[in-house]
Amino acid sequence: MLPIRRWWRPIASRSFAYFSRSPIAGTVAYYSTASHGTGTKRVGTHNGCFHCDEALACFMIRLTAKFSGAEIVRTRDIQLLDTLDAVLDVGGEYDPSRDRYDHHQKGFNEVFGRGFVTKLSSAGLIYKHYGEEIIAKELQLDKGHKNVQCLYLAVYKNFIEAIDATDNGINQYDIDQPPKYVNNTYLSSRIGRLNPEWIDLDQSSEKENAAFHQAMMLAGGEFLASISFYARSWLPARSIVIESLEARSNVDPSSQILLLKKFCPWNLHLLDLEKELKINPLIMFVIYQDERTKIWRVQAAPVSPEKFDCRKRLPEPWRGFEGDELSEITGIPGCVFVHMAGFMGKNRTYEGALAMARTALRSSSSYCTF
Repeated sequence: MLPIRRWWRPIASRSFAYFSRSPIAGTVAYYSTASHGTGTKRVGTHNGCFHCDEALACFMIRLTAKFSGAEIVRTRDIQLLDTLDAVLDVGGEYDPSRDRYDHHQKGFNEVFGRGFVTKLSSAGLIYKHYGEEIIAKELQLDKGHKNVQCLYLAVYKNFIEAIDATDNGINQYDIDQPPKYVNNTYLSSRIGRLNPEWIDLDQSSEKENAAFHQAMMLAGGEFLASISFYARSWLPARSIVIESLEARSNVDPSSQILLLKKFCPWNLHLLDLEKELKINPLIMFVIYQDERTKIWRVQAAPVSPEKFDCRKRLPEPWRGFEGDELSEITGIPGCVFVHMAGFMGKNRTYEGALAMARTALRSSSSYCTF
């Protein structure tokens, strides 16, 4: 298990702030209770309506050694912004050497790289430059550790990139058809609803900044929870799948049957690792023991994570049958069940599950869609 610290303890103990009126009109400063005198860094972002990207960016930058306990100053006053140690999502400038991280200016096309092509928001910019440090600190590992590098990419792909795309107005799908349903449950939408509503009588800067503080905590909590998930669950599962792929030829000469020595959410990793490790031929069936029932499962490998299509299914004559009747049909002792769609079957023993997978592999079954 990785030595990741429990994220919910630091977040509870991290000192955040109260707001007070700045001498400059229209500016409200956010003063950290963790300030250490006049040497405290000051980080600027715009006032007014806020979005998920700058709320998360402000939260993340305060996790770094350089800006720990920094004051957050919300203003659009250029003269004030020029005096600050870092400026996020405002100012019309991207210059990491001076910690300027705006993405609205003409000609800005910065992306995360490493195969990602989504235009960055202020959240993506802070993560690109400080994400490795933040993750290394949360995992209590060196920045160059392979697990830090692995999670740095995984958290961007599965958490940060969606925030970048949403803020930059990038559609998730290249289609002209209207969506079949409305989804307002994602993080950027929830952050947006924290803004004071137009019907509120109190439209003060104090109320707006209190709401921004709440947005920072919401976005930051989900960010740290994401790191925790990928460190405590996702990464160990990836290791199990890698070990299983390396040993696949010991399971069956075809190298197309994967045996998991311990159950894990393998489907999150199999397709990515096949590409990364240049696996050929591809895995067709995965077998593992259900830790609760001790029954062995045979599961068809999917064509893609987003679809229910499988590369190969269990033979059609087996589907929908159970127990002794299924064992008689298959000629394999210990059969428990085969799903009507042919994507999954069960056997009471490892030997029986392996025999089911081997027989299915040799059969002329077609791809399955369900």
